[in-house]
Amino acid sequence: MDAPSAASVSALRAAHERFVTSSGPDPRGMRSLVVDSWRRCEASEVRPDGSSTPPLRWACEELDARRRAHPLAAVLPLFRDLLGSGAADDGHLFAVGDAEGALLWVEGDPAAMRRAERMSFTEGAVWSETQAGTNAPGTALELGRPVQIVGGEHYSAAVHTWSCAAAPVRDPVTGRALGVVDLSGGPTIGTPPALAAVRAAALAAEAQLARLPSVPLLGPDGHVLGGGDGAADGVRLRALGRDSAVLEYAGQARHLSPRHSEIVLALALAGRGVTGDRLAVDLSEREVPASTLRAEMTRLRAVLGADLLGSRPYALLRPVRSDYGDVSRLLADGRVGEALARYRGPLLPRSEAPVVVEHRRCLEQQVRGAVLGCGDAGLLRRWVETQWGTEDLGAWVALARTLPERSPQRAAAAARARALDPRTAVFPQARPYAAVLQRARS
Repeated sequence: MDAPSAASVSALRAAHERFVTSSGPDPRGMRSLVVDSWRRCEASEVRPDGSSTPPLRWACEELDARRRAHPLAAVLPLFRDLLGSGAADDGHLFAVGDAEGALLWVEGDPAAMRRAERMSFTEGAVWSETQAGTNAPGTALELGRPVQIVGGEHYSAAVHTWSCAAAPVRDPVTGRALGVVDLSGGPTIGTPPALAAVRAAALAAEAQLARLPSVPLLGPDGHVLGGGDGAADGVRLRALGRDSAVLEYAGQARHLSPRHSEIVLALALAGRGVTGDRLAVDLSEREVPASTLRAEMTRLRAVLGADLLGSRPYALLRPVRSDYGDVSRLLADGRVGEALARYRGPLLPRSEAPVVVEHRRCLEQQVRGAVLGCGDAGLLRRWVETQWGTEDLGAWVALARTLPERSPQRAAAAARARALDPRTAVFPQARPYAAVLQRARS
C-alpha cells in the first residue's frame, strides 16, 4: 500500500495523540502495518512520547571493527553511488544497518545529520522496533520487506518530522537478512520514488554480493559465522519440489513433517530470531494459539536438537544453505541454465503458509522470467516439459517464436499454445499484400 499523502500528516499526529492518551491504536485512517507495529512497540514497552532515545550499542573502536567484518561493507560503494550523492544534494541522509537494526553507516547532508543526531539516529545506535519504535529500518527488518514510514506513523513523537524508506538486504545464498538500507529526510522521502530507490539499491546489492567469491554468513545474533558456504558446521535444506523438506546436519538427513518443514523454512528465510507472534503470522492466516505453537516447537526441538533450534526468540543456530538459495544465486549471476537444472519444482508446493506461498511465487516468477527472457529454445523446451510448465501459455508461445521457421517442433509448440487458448496469436499477423505494396510505393 502507498504511503499516506502529505495532507494526512495532521490526521496521523491526531491518531498518535489518541493512542498515547487512550488504551491502544485507533485503526481509522491508518495503514494496517502501522497499527500492527504500534501494538508490537507497546508490548515491548517503547515510549511513544519521544522521551527516550535508542541506545548506542558500540563505541568508535568496536564500531570500526564491526564495519570491517560486516558483509555489507563490500557493497557500501554501491549504496553511495545509488543513494549517497542524491541524499546529500536533496538535504537527506542514507543509512546502512545490520540485521539487528544497529546503524553501521549514516551519511548525507550535514544539516540533516545534525538533526538526526539529536534523536540518536547515528552510527552505532540501535533502530530496531523494540528499541526505537515504528521506523522504516526497524520495521523493514521486522516484516522482512521494504517499508515506508511517514511523519506521524513513527511510534516515537521525536521522529514525527521525518519520513523514511528502507529495504532489507539478503544473503543471495542463504536468504538470511544481512542488514537494511534506508533513506531518511523530509516529505519527499514519503513518496513512491523514494521507496523504489531503496528497493532497487537492495536488489542491486544482492546481485553484486552474488557475484563475489563468498559472502560471510550471519547467525541469528547478526555476528559473522565460520564456514562461508554453510558446509562445515552449517545446515543444508532441500525444499524444492517436495512437500516435506530434508534437513542435513552433522552428517545426518532429517526428513521433516510438512508442518516442521514450514517452520524451518520460515526460520531460515527470516535469517534471525523471530517472536512467536511473528512466526504464527508467517505460518497461517488464521490465529494460531500460543500454546499450540509452543507445543509444535517443542516437538521440532526434539527432532533437531537444542544445539540447532533456539528459543526466545525462535531461531536456527547454524548457517543455512538451501536449494532454493542456490537457484536464486545462480539467477543473480546470470547462469539461467544451471539455475533451471537445480530448480526441482515449486517450494513446498502443497504448503499454504503465507511465508512459503510468498517465496514460492517469487522464486517461480524469477525462474520463469529468466527462462522466457533468455531466448534459448533448449531451456524453454525444458521448462514446458516440466509438470509446472506444461500449461504455461506464455512459455509455449515463446518457444514457438524461438524455434526455426521450418521446424516441426515450432508448429507443435504453436499448436499447444492454441490448445491452451484458441484466441492466442502465436505469430505476428502479416500485413496484407496491398498494404505492403502501398508502403513500398510511398
